[in-house]
Amino acid sequence: QVQLVESGGGLVQPGGSLRLSCVVSGTIFSIVDMGWYRQAPGKQRELVASIGSILNGGSTNYADSVKGRFTISRDNAKKMVFLQMNSLESGDTAVYYCNRVREAWVWGQGTLVTVAS
Repeated sequence: QVQLVESGGGLVQPGGSLRLSCVVSGTIFSIVDMGWYRQAPGKQRELVASIGSILNGGSTNYADSVKGRFTISRDNAKKMVFLQMNSLESGDTAVYYCNRVREAWVWGQGTLVTVAS
């Protein structure tokens, strides 16, 4: 089965930065379109960034709320996805998850990002 393990979250002040990592196992990772999602309490889970597989040339897309601040990347050899988050805002506080886009696997535990002074 596919396993997703996120890490890198923590407490950060507004304007700060964090880099999230996700290790994916149990799939042919390089041909899978991947994304970072987040979910805050009482809110729907949302896709904030995606990056295409080698079949899609690694094309990236971002939600308007994070565009210009977040950068998604991947390392197909290591089967990892990363999310560099800069200029963090209180609205970015959420549990962040990685997963396949369009057809999600079972969700991992996620990693909590808390943006507060």
